[in-house]
Amino acid sequence: MTLVAITMCTFRRPEVADTLRSLFAQQLPQGVRLRIIVADNDDTPSGRAAVEDAAAGAIWPVTYVHAPARNISIARNAGLEAAGEADWVAFLDDDEIAEPDWLARLMDCAAETGADAVFGPAIADYGPEAPAWIRDRDYHSNRPAMNFGTVITGHTCNAFLRWRGTSWREVRFDLARGQSGGEDTAYFLALHRGGARFAICQEAIVREAVPAQRLSFRWIARRRYRSGQSFSALAKGGPARLQLAVTASGKAVLCTAAAAVTLPSAKRRNYWFLRGILHLGVVAGCLNFEQSALYGTTDGSG
Repeated sequence: MTLVAITMCTFRRPEVADTLRSLFAQQLPQGVRLRIIVADNDDTPSGRAAVEDAAAGAIWPVTYVHAPARNISIARNAGLEAAGEADWVAFLDDDEIAEPDWLARLMDCAAETGADAVFGPAIADYGPEAPAWIRDRDYHSNRPAMNFGTVITGHTCNAFLRWRGTSWREVRFDLARGQSGGEDTAYFLALHRGGARFAICQEAIVREAVPAQRLSFRWIARRRYRSGQSFSALAKGGPARLQLAVTASGKAVLCTAAAAVTLPSAKRRNYWFLRGILHLGVVAGCLNFEQSALYGTTDGSG
């Protein structure tokens, strides 16, 4: 019998009920049991009623944990603590819908590759109000990728991690990154550096409807900048960080020039501006600039 603990964090999102229902509908391999853990990061247990209502009569046990402080790392760590002696831990977000074969595909990939963690894509579902330049470039989907020819980190929006008997059972998410973001990138990078092996399963899909407040250049730019700051953690040591900062600075200049040349086209102009902002974020991360808060806010940025 294999026990999988599925953990998600929530913060004032009623969509968590739909996420739970998609987990109850998973088509699982024989001999697999689930335990679902929802860690509420709000100051008060505001999500308890939605979680407990959705869990009423569910085929798998659902544990609600109040993990306050508006710091998502606290909630993520509470989920790991509640995972206990699970064989595997899976992660997804509280506004995502898992395809019925999501978990089975992650498990198959882990078995076939021998990987300690498997990452899948989180696909954005755009409404008719989404601008064409956003829809065409699909800025909101999160697709796992290789870095330097291998998978060295990932995101908790869609992940599956070996748990029982591993050397990283005591590793936790960085509290200092709990409001700015990038805590999941840093967490999986630390596991990789500790010997964990990762794989990608593009067929293990979760979907996320994109709310209207995220359909702006400003919102995407903030996310790109923060992603660049997180990426800087891949450079280990002062010389490597300095070299990365110099390289990223040059790329930011080139992207700005490309944006200027393509000003008449919103699609091309915004693409180059956003790439430049990503590289500026890398520079800021290498120079240890303070990261702005993205989680624990009420403007839909988390």
